[in-house]
Amino acid sequence: MSHIRPADRRETVETLLSAAEAVSWIEGLSGFHDLDDTGALGGLGTARRPGTADPDGPPATVPTLRDGQSAPSTYPSARDEATHELQLACALVVNAAAAAASLERLVNDHRIDPEGALVFACLLHITGRSDAAHFWWHFGAGAGSRTAAYCLYLAHRRNGEYRDAAYWREQAAHAPDEERRCAAAFDEKQLLPDSARHNLLIQWHSGLAPTLPDALEKVIHRLAVDGEDEDFGAIPRPSPTLVRDLGRAE
Repeated sequence: MSHIRPADRRETVETLLSAAEAVSWIEGLSGFHDLDDTGALGGLGTARRPGTADPDGPPATVPTLRDGQSAPSTYPSARDEATHELQLACALVVNAAAAAASLERLVNDHRIDPEGALVFACLLHITGRSDAAHFWWHFGAGAGSRTAAYCLYLAHRRNGEYRDAAYWREQAAHAPDEERRCAAAFDEKQLLPDSARHNLLIQWHSGLAPTLPDALEKVIHRLAVDGEDEDFGAIPRPSPTLVRDLGRAE
């Protein structure tokens, strides 16, 4: 699936990879929903120009540009913008330094790990299982992941469901006096091979929906599926060996 690209895009693949590396350290995985507020997404060309209203939805918060950033580009509609932002958010989440450790905690710990649910949901979204991704984003958001709530905001906005989007945007926001969570510990292990991680951003930059190589997609599609959920359909569950399987599949 491709998308209309603004004509005045100036960033390069190197810029995107550098930005992904920089934001991957923001509060582990819990700080990605802040990207639209800090201007990081705007600097990657994923926001409207200041003062541009949504053509088919309520106005959104305009990110603040920092020194040296180019002006954000326009998209044909709020739904196109949200589609593109969600693709980038998922690519950044699975690129994050904490992604592998978070996903391992989800499948190996005897407790709920909201950031692991976020990573798994983003993998499902990238591999085309959007309904199942919604289930795991809900799981993560309900357990306290504001980034999962932010992904739900984008997903509902992409579908033109602006009332639901507004609700999840509110859930993703920090209260002014709220203390930020400390970053979770992680090791040096990456969730995906370097070539696959980089290609996600290269594809996004080229106007394509980010996808994984066939070998990695097969790992996701081989996962066991629970019974049909009334709202979300068939829901894959992560296997105890998922992180290892992804690391070996090239």
